[in-house]
Order: sequence, then structure tokens, then C-alpha cells
Amino acid sequence: MDILLAIKAIIMGLVEGFTEFLPISSTGHLILAGSLLEFTGEKVKVFEIAIQAGAMLAVIWEYRERIARVLSGMFSERRQQKFVINLVVAFLPAALLGLVFAHAIKTHLFKPVPVALAFIIGGLIILWVERRPKGKEKQQGMPHTCRVETVDEMTVLDAFKVGCAQAFALIPGTSRSGATIIGGMLFGLSRKAATEFSFFLAIPTLLSATVYSVYKERALLSMADLPMFAVGGLAAFVSAFLCVRWLLRYISSHDFTIFAWYRIVFGVIVLVTAHYGLVNWAE
Repeated sequence: MDILLAIKAIIMGLVEGFTEFLPISSTGHLILAGSLLEFTGEKVKVFEIAIQAGAMLAVIWEYRERIARVLSGMFSERRQQKFVINLVVAFLPAALLGLVFAHAIKTHLFKPVPVALAFIIGGLIILWVERRPKGKEKQQGMPHTCRVETVDEMTVLDAFKVGCAQAFALIPGTSRSGATIIGGMLFGLSRKAATEFSFFLAIPTLLSATVYSVYKERALLSMADLPMFAVGGLAAFVSAFLCVRWLLRYISSHDFTIFAWYRIVFGVIVLVTAHYGLVNWAE
């Protein structure tokens, strides 16, 4: 692997890790970054999906104790069984719809301008959610309490609703974490519960996407591509680990308004530069 390719792989891995768990769309940023780096093509699309496994491993490491308890008690403890069932239920909507519409989405929406539009629309939705009245507590000036404060309080119906929200992330630029976190908050989850469930839901979602994409496009790949995937995956792991740690601290005292404005401004910049030819956004 030459130096230039390694640098591009590292940059893409850092972009993946720093954006995967923030409500700003990792896929959208990867498409735009790849366009700027002239790092595009069918093999790169597989690379972009595969390095998500690095980000997923960061979540596994951060929550390794909880995951170990789930694995050890999933056949004997009701609490752990309920948690696993909720993850499966939440995972299915996006998985099933992805299998049906994956080709059409890749063909028509994996392009800078549709991604920019999704950035803007997603940002407006986040602003709406953050600014809407939160019920009697907010109207009366009292602290707002959510119906579901922790992931262990979630019902199967809660999980299914969050899973349906995650399905919107099949549209590049929407943001998987943004869809699940904001969707969860709309359905009554606390900010912390929605964020943590989004982290846990990333494990089966990103793992299945990686395995499916690599297997389906295996004819494009060879052992010579392994260093590029390894470098990108490692960069994604390190940056995602730092991002997860930071986000858990951030949400304890902040909302997601700053991410909404970031999405809107970034989306407008892409549309303006594309319209006037200031940046050659490769499709």
C-alpha cells in the first residue's frame, strides 16, 4: 500500500469514527470526504461500510462489562433476555428494508447533492424536536422527566419504534445515530437512554452491514486490499472511542442544537459550491 492510499484510508477512518455516533451522518461525511479526496468507486463503497466495524468495536470496548453481563445472562436472566429481544426487534426494520432497497439507494442517493439535502432536512428536524414543548413539566417551569429514563425500562414497542426511526438512516445523509436518538426522544426516551440504545443498536446494525457488503462484493476485493481496510478500521476505532466518551459527557448538560446547525450550514455549503462549480463534487 502506497503512502497516499494509506493517508486517504486514515482520513476516511477518522471521518467514520468521529461521525458515526454523532447525529450528523457518517455515511454522508464519508461520501463528501471521498469526493474531495478523489477516493471513490465500488471498492471504496465497500471500504466505507467495512470500516464501520472499527467504530462498532469502540462501542463494544466501552460497554464491555454490560455486554459481558448480557451474554452471560441472556439464557437465564429476564433483564438480559429483554434487552436482547429489544435489540433484535429494533434491528429488523432497517435490516429488512435495506435488503429490499439497497441497490436503488446506492444508485440514486449515494451522491453529494442528495446527501446535502438530507443534511439540511435532518438539521431542521433536530431543531424542531429540541424546541418543541416537552409537556406539563416544561410549561410549569419544572424539570422534565421522560417516560423511559434508562434502556432497561424500554418495552418491545419502544424498541420497534426506534428501529423504524433507524430505517430512515438508509437515506445517506440522514444519520443512523441521529435517527435513533432523535426518534427515541420523540417516543419518550430520555436523551441518555436514546443515546445509549443507539450505541448498542449500532453493534448488530454495523456488523451485519459490514459482513453483508464484504461478502456481496467479495469479487472486487483481494488480499492486497487488507492493509487499506485495516488502517481505516483502526483509525475508525480510535476516533469512535474518543467520540463515544466525549458524547456521553456532552449529553449530560447539552442538547443537540449545535449539531442541527452544523448539518444545515454544511449542507448549504455543499449545495452552493456544487451549484456554482466552486468544488467539483464527484458523484
